[in-house]
Amino acid sequence: MIQLKAKPLTREAFSGYGQVIEKEGANSFPINAGNCTRYHDLAVIEITGDDCRPIISIVSGKPYKLPIEIPMVERHPFGSQAFIPTTDHPFLVVVCKDQDGVPVDPLAFVTSSGQGVNIGRNVWHGILTPLEGVSDFVVVDWAGKGVNLEEYFFDEPFIVS
Repeated sequence: MIQLKAKPLTREAFSGYGQVIEKEGANSFPINAGNCTRYHDLAVIEITGDDCRPIISIVSGKPYKLPIEIPMVERHPFGSQAFIPTTDHPFLVVVCKDQDGVPVDPLAFVTSSGQGVNIGRNVWHGILTPLEGVSDFVVVDWAGKGVNLEEYFFDEPFIVS
């Protein structure tokens, strides 16, 4: 069984899979007569397909404990998915490269406070995995005609610690 150690989430390490959504290092400028700061253009929202549109939802998730067994990953061919936590609890992000339609080379990251992710369209990723407490997430993703979910179950699950 593959053992995988989760690393801290960074923009550089995640760049091939989407974007890290965070204030640190972001393009920012004052708005509203200088009373607010806008952290601008943090992610690329991707949508394609018939009669589609971006949507915003809230997902509430129960926490998982590490180590965790990862039996499957999924991807969304018609749109990216952004997960923006509304709590300070970290969450686990698992992503894989694609090799001829098969997920390979899994990576695991743990977010720090204030970090979200935007997982690119058609990128293999694990399910939403909150850690340390019940967590709510603002989710920005795709709605439209067609099936926007492909799942892949590994012959042998891997373990993330």
